[in-house]
Amino acid sequence: MFSEIYGPGKFGLSFELFPPKTPAGERAMFGHVEHLMTHAPSYITCTYGAGGSTREKTLGIVEEVKQRFGVQVAAHLTCVGATREQLRGFVAEAERRGIEGIVALRGDPPQGDDTFRPTPGGLHYASELAALIHAEFPQMGVAVAGYPETHQEAESPEADLLHLKQKVAAGGQVVLTQLFYHNEDFFRFRQRCEDLGIEAPIVPGILPVTKLAQIQRITALCGAQLPPDFVAQLSERDDEDWQLKTGMEFATRQVAELLAAGVAGLHFYVLNKSSATSAVLGNVELPE
Repeated sequence: MFSEIYGPGKFGLSFELFPPKTPAGERAMFGHVEHLMTHAPSYITCTYGAGGSTREKTLGIVEEVKQRFGVQVAAHLTCVGATREQLRGFVAEAERRGIEGIVALRGDPPQGDDTFRPTPGGLHYASELAALIHAEFPQMGVAVAGYPETHQEAESPEADLLHLKQKVAAGGQVVLTQLFYHNEDFFRFRQRCEDLGIEAPIVPGILPVTKLAQIQRITALCGAQLPPDFVAQLSERDDEDWQLKTGMEFATRQVAELLAAGVAGLHFYVLNKSSATSAVLGNVELPE
């Protein structure tokens, strides 16, 4: 899947959803997906709840997205709360439903716990999950995560990058990055990957800012840094329209600079909405 989407002369556009908690939320999400399809994405992914709490729902969502819109899809899968057999069963079910890819992740520790502990009979690392999928489901595409600002639990930036190299060597075909707001961090990360011999495409993860309080909560959780001058500008007015306008202008500049630098694709964290991402894509010209 991913090897066909990225490569010389190719550009991959993707959107990431999460499972809604209510039927009304699900209906609204599919309405936004319909609008996002006007941008001709290469594929759409869907996460699932903490501890694997919405695994089945995630499969249902990506299957329905594929059936409704005829786009390739990928389901997220983490090692949290699952044995090797359960993980194998999830991938087998995804394959049975015609899902083309898996975003293979270790997953975060349970809330209130600072340390990841594998389930008995489960896996310790995303590289092990990527290897399992690659060996037993060779037709399934495998994406892995990268961290331009270094994973919060990593011993060092160097150790973090070595883990990424292991994930790619184990079967990861593309690296989708954590969100970031300093493009310099992404460019340094991409160069360091290249220097280390990581040959998989490095695709920037983008989350357009629409509300200051919301993005401060998100970045506090994932460890991404917001530029102080951007925060100051967003803080100038306690007004949603102002913050949306400011966020869209920033995201447009960010994406335009990434495109000018020849990124392999863009992966938007759309938060089950469409207006912000559509506004940004309407302001830039994607490679054909």
